Amino acid sequence: MLDVCEIVIHRLVMPLQMRFETSFGVQTDRDVILLEVRTQDGYVGWGESVAARSPLYNEETTDTVEAILRKELIPLALNTKWAHPSEFFKKTLFLHGNRMAKFALEGALWDIWAQQQGLPLAQAIGGTKSKVDVGVSIGIKPIPELLQEIEDYYGQGYRRIKIKIRPGWDTEPVAAVRQKFPHVPLMVDANAAYDENHFPTLLELDKYGLMMIEQPLADNAWEEYANLQSQLETPLCLDESIHTLEDALRAIHMKACRIINVKLGRVGGIQAALELTKVAKEAGIQLWCGGMLETGVGRALNIAIATLDGFTLPGDTAASARYWNPDIILPEVTVTDGQITVPPSPGLGYSVNIDQIARYQEAQWHFRA
Repeated sequence: MLDVCEIVIHRLVMPLQMRFETSFGVQTDRDVILLEVRTQDGYVGWGESVAARSPLYNEETTDTVEAILRKELIPLALNTKWAHPSEFFKKTLFLHGNRMAKFALEGALWDIWAQQQGLPLAQAIGGTKSKVDVGVSIGIKPIPELLQEIEDYYGQGYRRIKIKIRPGWDTEPVAAVRQKFPHVPLMVDANAAYDENHFPTLLELDKYGLMMIEQPLADNAWEEYANLQSQLETPLCLDESIHTLEDALRAIHMKACRIINVKLGRVGGIQAALELTKVAKEAGIQLWCGGMLETGVGRALNIAIATLDGFTLPGDTAASARYWNPDIILPEVTVTDGQITVPPSPGLGYSVNIDQIARYQEAQWHFRA
């Protein structure tokens, strides 16, 4: 039983270790909302919102997440006795969208429930892997810097390299990477920056032996995706297009992709991801876990979901030190030979470092039953 008695919103601003540029723009820090959830029997769970400061990736922001948590989700959580964390997803369907806000709270409930069962979260949700393969995502930057980073990260053992592209910055960097690294597992991510007029460029990418082209078109361009995938040998991967199970079913029915990037915040949490994973696996769609510049809390949740059998491709969960100095968990997430060892301790498997939260914290608010 999850009898929640107190919830704390922690609002942080954390500087990134490096400048990160995508087709959306440049990011040098991250506006973070962490949730600390306490129960009557003394358990503490942690969750994280992966929303950004501005509504560029999707419609949510850290400010909207905070408002929805305050007005809707926290009062509901404090006034309900939860037999199982999966109930949260079903009980919040009345609240349209706001999936990143929902995930922030649901993740903490799953953390507590796994602790109560004495299980690592990965095992509690049905994961079977003791290690998960991971890749690294590299932002837009001059080609010499791009090539040097790829050499560094591939040399560290990362099992897949992802580079960001946008119109006018696509075939040239890909060709340069392929010339120097002909055999590196390589994918590109466009963050919905292209449209039908760019099909010739996207088709040209076919010749570079890519693992996938991720989200080149708008999130609702279903017919265009089906058309493009029918002309490409390279698999298309959908990210921003997949918000719900119904979206995944539509993509499968229309043959709009061969791969789906599962981001827990985008789909609304662990229970939603479990349902999506079952459908994708039955349809032969490959899955992997994408990243949203998470702190160690969100990183731990990503590691857990990536242990499911349906996740067959390396995810974006790089080592903590790539993004944060320091991270807010102990021990920090590390990568050895392109793999992260799944922590064996109950719950998230990492301890939250309260001192580091205080270092980055801008504000906090307490809510009690």
